[in-house]
Amino acid sequence: MTETWTPTTWKDFPILQQPTYTDSNELSQVLGSLSSLPPLVFAEEVRSLKASLAEVANGKAFILQGGDCAESFSEFSEEHIQSMIKVMLQMAVTLTFAGKCPVVKIGRMAGQFAKPRSADYEEQDGVSLPSFRGDNINQLEFTEDARLPDPNRLKMAYHQSAATLNLLRALTRGGFASLKNVRQWNSDAIDNNALSEQYGDLSSRIHDSLEFMESCGINVDDFSKLQGTAIYTSHEALLLDFEQAMLRKSDDGWYDLSAHMLWIGERTRQLDHAHVEFLRGVENPIGVKVGPTADVEEIAKLADLLDPENTPGKLIFITRVGADGAYEKLVTLFERMKQLDRKIIWICDPMHGNTVKASSGYKTRKFEDILSEVQAFFRAHKTAGTWPGGIHLEMTGRNVTECTGGAFNVSDEDLKNCYDTMCDPRLNASQSLELAFLIAEQLREKDKDIGNNSNEVRYSN
Repeated sequence: MTETWTPTTWKDFPILQQPTYTDSNELSQVLGSLSSLPPLVFAEEVRSLKASLAEVANGKAFILQGGDCAESFSEFSEEHIQSMIKVMLQMAVTLTFAGKCPVVKIGRMAGQFAKPRSADYEEQDGVSLPSFRGDNINQLEFTEDARLPDPNRLKMAYHQSAATLNLLRALTRGGFASLKNVRQWNSDAIDNNALSEQYGDLSSRIHDSLEFMESCGINVDDFSKLQGTAIYTSHEALLLDFEQAMLRKSDDGWYDLSAHMLWIGERTRQLDHAHVEFLRGVENPIGVKVGPTADVEEIAKLADLLDPENTPGKLIFITRVGADGAYEKLVTLFERMKQLDRKIIWICDPMHGNTVKASSGYKTRKFEDILSEVQAFFRAHKTAGTWPGGIHLEMTGRNVTECTGGAFNVSDEDLKNCYDTMCDPRLNASQSLELAFLIAEQLREKDKDIGNNSNEVRYSN
């Protein structure tokens, strides 16, 4: 790493997973235009998120991070965004009420367009074309023109992100997210089924509690935290030209105001590469995806580079090790970083390590494997005496059929019914809420453990 960081030092380092644009002048013009536009988020919002994440780092809160595998231009609509927010609110209130734990909500939205690829080219029927890398780079259609990276798509992504954030803020701060509306958050995807009954019972208990407070003379409208909430945004900071264009200088340093939180992917977290160099210089909370082959000492070095001051709420490691042998892999990481007294947040991504090909030919994930990795994550934290900081999911508020299993037992043959993902399979609304109830049970067990050890601080990172 360079001793002195600047917004451009990353250009002196090797870089992976970048598109090749044919017209560098056009790219420069687009980036110049983006750098002069208003930021998508604000530094004060980022600081607010960091404060909430500090509570997670201290074992006092839990992260729910979720959203589409990759946002698309074609699926952009009020209905799509609202359905995602509904299921996130349902999951969050389930975790908060049933799990007795404050929840920090972070969407994979308003910027999660670009996707890393395992190969630069894709072949179909003997024809080889550049891989689809996300709607902000090229198009899914398998033609030469569609697969050509177009810098103007960066501007389209910026404007879609701005519109998404506008609706997100309106819904979460304009009364829609009030706890008084907890019964109205049911999405069509879980209506009239067992999960609807389970959530209905929980929401009725919350509603009764609010009515009891009001009958005691307490005006719940005076409590702003009951009337709205914050859903922060995040995405993988893959296209560093775009991320640099969204940098803004504040009194306390540089902020990447394309999102509140940014993460480095499993394929781009090399210590001596551009993504680590760029993100070590911004004030945003930073996540790092950690796969099954991660070396413990390498993770320690990443922590030194990305969070040299060991600031609670700054650094998040997102584990994605797969269900097979997850406990053994995770407990080693947790125990080692605890020995180093690192104020790290650990969250579980049970999606990316559990992708398989179904008998019907579709790429899918099994709900049982997702749950198994989550359970291993909690068990490893219990052994290490550290705090399970959260969950990171690829999910949607729609009733898609992309992951098998769950309470409604989506089968391999069912996948064809509504398989709409741009890239990887997502949990549907029912599966997402079901998982939230199961995670709430894990949090309740943690609460019991803490209660049984009230004379000591058992969970720390």
